Amino acid sequence: MQERISAYLHSLSCGQGAYLDSIRQKAEAGGVPIIRIEMESFLASFLELVKPVSILEAGTAVGYSSMLMAKLTEMSGARIDTVEKDDSRYREACANINASPWENRIHPIHGDVQDVFHSLVKEGKKYDFIFMDAAKGQYIRYLPDAAALLRTGGVLVSDNVLQDMTILDSHFALERRERTIHKRMRDYLYELTHHPGLLTTVVPIGDGAAVTIRKEDYA
Repeated sequence: MQERISAYLHSLSCGQGAYLDSIRQKAEAGGVPIIRIEMESFLASFLELVKPVSILEAGTAVGYSSMLMAKLTEMSGARIDTVEKDDSRYREACANINASPWENRIHPIHGDVQDVFHSLVKEGKKYDFIFMDAAKGQYIRYLPDAAALLRTGGVLVSDNVLQDMTILDSHFALERRERTIHKRMRDYLYELTHHPGLLTTVVPIGDGAAVTIRKEDYA
């Protein structure tokens, strides 16, 4: 059923223009994980509602999602900082972004997400919107800094939190190599939904998205 729903939603997509569509096609052909079309559609509606001016992304990959968010926030002129650790993907992302119409609004940062987030917190940075799409097993480590970087009322969207629905499985039903990331994602979702200073809902679109708002009493 999930595959049928995905196929139908994909059939409704109008694409994102020749340049972004070509980046998507190349990434998919090369096995590079980029956001699913369902999440793309969700972001299009969500960013129109939120109208962020400052965006932080964890996990640039080849730059597709940062360029998409730049395209979706043309009216607000949002500034996007995006972090990528992998050397080759960072270089490819820079090349793609520099060849795009949005190069002046996207700032790629090369480094480990946690290290970069720590530095941004020390600088006193604040963001309206954070898109979490890096190593799934590290989300729980990134969360304290990510929450600190959100302004009050700011939104954190975490992608792929249902892990192809394996998040529903028993720890013991998984292969040993999958158990650590399974536990860490469950811990992450528990923290998002139980922290008194955060308001979170999990949306079963694509591979699952957690939408989190930083409340005024966050500490």
